[in-house]
Amino acid sequence: MRPVRVDGVPGMFSHPFNTTSAEAPVWLSHHQPGELDRCVVVAGRPVCRRCLVLWPLTFVAFVLAAANAVWPASADDLLLVVLPLPAVAEWVLEHAGRWGYRAARQVALSVPLAAALGVGLDRYVHRPGDTLFWSVVVVYGGVCAGAALLAARRR
Repeated sequence: MRPVRVDGVPGMFSHPFNTTSAEAPVWLSHHQPGELDRCVVVAGRPVCRRCLVLWPLTFVAFVLAAANAVWPASADDLLLVVLPLPAVAEWVLEHAGRWGYRAARQVALSVPLAAALGVGLDRYVHRPGDTLFWSVVVVYGGVCAGAALLAARRR
């Protein structure tokens, strides 16, 4: 599909599913225009707040893990399971309608998630079949996807 045009300029970072020609394109964000409270404005464009925190910190954690400058590898079994838990719980509770959205909470819970994700990615790079990495991804990803699907069905 062709990008949406806004003010005669092609919407390079948008697609017709999240914008209309009357709305500003959502730049580097997966949120719908009605969810822009979950974004910060960078250069006049909304950018997902969680992604803005999560991905740079994940990269830092990945680099540190590659340099063996994080916790001992023996702690991976515990920390890769425990560190993402608060973010997963927040995701589930928010999608279940039990918690309202809070930017500060989302940012705070993204930090330990990023640490685990960066170390997990380092494990994946060295052993693509790493069972700890894939177990965490499949279980937590499945829980979050299930919560999102149930929330979408309720709407």
